[in-house]
Amino acid sequence: MFDLGLEEKIVLITGGSDGLGRATAERFAEEGANVLICGRRKEHVEEVAAQINTSKSTTGKVMGVKADVTKSEDCEKLINEGVEIFGAIDVLVNNAGASAAFGIEALDDDVWINDFNLKVLAAVRLSRLAIPYMKQRGGGSIINASISGGKAPRGGALPTTVMRSAGLNLTKSLSQEFAASKIRVNAVCIGLIKSMQWVRRAGNGTPEKLYDEFSKQIPLGRVGEASEYADLVAFLCSKRASYITGTAINLDGGLCPVL
Repeated sequence: MFDLGLEEKIVLITGGSDGLGRATAERFAEEGANVLICGRRKEHVEEVAAQINTSKSTTGKVMGVKADVTKSEDCEKLINEGVEIFGAIDVLVNNAGASAAFGIEALDDDVWINDFNLKVLAAVRLSRLAIPYMKQRGGGSIINASISGGKAPRGGALPTTVMRSAGLNLTKSLSQEFAASKIRVNAVCIGLIKSMQWVRRAGNGTPEKLYDEFSKQIPLGRVGEASEYADLVAFLCSKRASYITGTAINLDGGLCPVL
């Protein structure tokens, strides 16, 4: 048995009500972790938490909280609620973030500021708030969701690639600063993986044709599954990955041109 040692760990996942975040919440709950997920829609995030809790494979407890992580007060409220509900924080997964890909001429200052708040400043605030609780527990783990474009940006993919590059810098910086406190910090650089953004983009709720087109670009010949992202995140936060920190792992079927 490959025991990840996540039972009764306290996990906070931003953007946890759909797609990759939901899959990650399900994976941790299956391992016996207690999970707090957040999203901007109160009824939806609470409904998702209830659905995960009723699954036969769930052995942990999942709670849903409404929060907009672009707002400082919501970040603080989220951390406080997590500690109030579960008593601690062991794992933070900074998963929130929507894809945006434009040329620089199409972007005004507001777009840059909003994307910075969502993808960079939210991770900064939540890490800063969660780390003291992790220190109290004798260690912890932070995962920052990123994309392969954060390492190898292409043209017309702004502002996302800039923000994800900043997230990779944050990952390495925090891993160095808090290694002595046994707080490990890693990033997952996703490529083309099945998620709600592609379902929405398809328009009719059937993105298979879109996935087929994507698959032609990917060396492994297929689009990734949300469960594969969840598996990697859970592993990186587990005792089995206790010697891994400061890394940015490509999860993209070989698409990224750099290591």
